Amino acid sequence: MTGMHPRLTTTPAATTVFTMVLTQGPVSRVEIARRTGLSSAAVTKAARPFIDAGYLEELEATERTGPGAGRPASPLVIRPDREFFIGVKITHDDLIGVVTDLRARPLASAHRPLTATAPEGVVAELAALVTGLLDTDPAYRRRCHALGLAVSGDVDKAGGLVRYSPFLGWRQVPLARLAAQATGLTVTIENDVKSLTVAEQWFGDGVGASSFALVTVGVGIGCGLVVDDRVIAGSHGVAGEIGHIPVGGDEPACHCGGRGCVEAIAGTAPLVAAVGAATGRGPLSIEAAIEAAHAGDAAARQVFDRAGHALGLAMASMANLIGPERIIVTGDVPGLAAYELFEEQVNRAFAAQAFGAAADCRVLLRPRTFEQWARGAAAVAIQTLFTV
Repeated sequence: MTGMHPRLTTTPAATTVFTMVLTQGPVSRVEIARRTGLSSAAVTKAARPFIDAGYLEELEATERTGPGAGRPASPLVIRPDREFFIGVKITHDDLIGVVTDLRARPLASAHRPLTATAPEGVVAELAALVTGLLDTDPAYRRRCHALGLAVSGDVDKAGGLVRYSPFLGWRQVPLARLAAQATGLTVTIENDVKSLTVAEQWFGDGVGASSFALVTVGVGIGCGLVVDDRVIAGSHGVAGEIGHIPVGGDEPACHCGGRGCVEAIAGTAPLVAAVGAATGRGPLSIEAAIEAAHAGDAAARQVFDRAGHALGLAMASMANLIGPERIIVTGDVPGLAAYELFEEQVNRAFAAQAFGAAADCRVLLRPRTFEQWARGAAAVAIQTLFTV
């Protein structure tokens, strides 16, 4: 993380208390103490820096701390406009940016096309996008200090480095430093799927689940994991790479250098190429491939069935290893349209391969726009408030 952001100096207890109010508030100190195991005095001490800095406020007393006695409790609530955040999703041909409040609610959005993917050019376009978003409202300029960037591929969040992004053609790009220099903001970078996972954990379908998985279907096949309330990155930052579980034997070859990866079977480009080859139609768009399958073309359907089987096996492997309470499946619109074609095969392979109670895991289909992916980047930026 790089930049000039006036971070709060917090303790683990303060982070716990603030996160609970942020994601589940309004909530009283008594209830926070009950849920977290902290003492009431510890909760009061933990909340004080956030109250003093204007991030939290107390509502008027609305409940009593005990049946028939005790003082009325004053719930704590977030002041969402105390600070604003920018999140940007970087694709190979577009920048999608949002301004959010503390609850990661999008307040303004903007798109900026990319004509090339060289890092210097992307950063220049990023700076222009950020300037435009900040100029939307004078309050954003005064109270926005943090920028979150979501990038596909192998991202070193702590080092601010994009180690490998196949769709951008990047290797070892110090994106956080470059973006901080260009924008003057504190910059946090994260893998795009993990960013979306943070948003789901705090503000979406993951709220209330201590363990869940987010699977994304589209250009790539990604997976974010939350275990015991923590997003899992692994020692090298690549935990959850479900797209590179080998389920296809020795074929086909994958861009990662491996063979038989889920992404090489169910990712948009290989899926479309396989439909074109199987039907003899040559190069197709994803929309044309989906249309062929919907029209009953047996060869096209077979390709989609294979993709669904591969994804179902990978999801079952993940469920067997992690044991999530739920799996949220999302992606871009064409990707999810394809998913609906092979959903039956996904469910069949998952049920056959999931072990024991892992087969009871709920699978939720949730479309997400690119603005919501950018919101995920903003959610990661919001975490910069808690750096101990």
